[in-house]
Amino acid sequence: MARNNRHTGPYDHGEKIPPILIKGMFGVALFALILVTYARLTDRPLDALPDAGAPVAVERQIVIDAKIDGSAKVYDTEGTQVFEFAPNEGGFVAGVWRALELKRKQAGVALDAPVRLVRFKDGRISLYDDRTGWRAELVGFGADNTAAFARLLD
Repeated sequence: MARNNRHTGPYDHGEKIPPILIKGMFGVALFALILVTYARLTDRPLDALPDAGAPVAVERQIVIDAKIDGSAKVYDTEGTQVFEFAPNEGGFVAGVWRALELKRKQAGVALDAPVRLVRFKDGRISLYDDRTGWRAELVGFGADNTAAFARLLD
């Protein structure tokens, strides 16, 4: 009697993934959907964001004027140029500006309004647009990118 090499376990029907795992994946997805729906319906605060009320070490109002080539100029509220980034060094600053620019266009806010650049006592650096409620926690983008904004506070 010839023996075939076909697996004869509990999943003989050509299934590659056990049904219990598929049900488990759908269960996890459903649980996540329920959790997010609950949070949105009850207006839960965004707990994962760093504390905006933490002690501030340095704060500065700046105006960013960036170009698509990666260059950027940064001004104070008086219109004095604070820093100029060449195309090869201002890519991150220009990228952040493009995200802010989009948010401001959606909100109908002037593009040349200042933003707040804040270094907290714990060393974290954040950028706030009080006109739209937009904020960027710059520590999440790596040391080199955070350093580009840290220069503007020194």
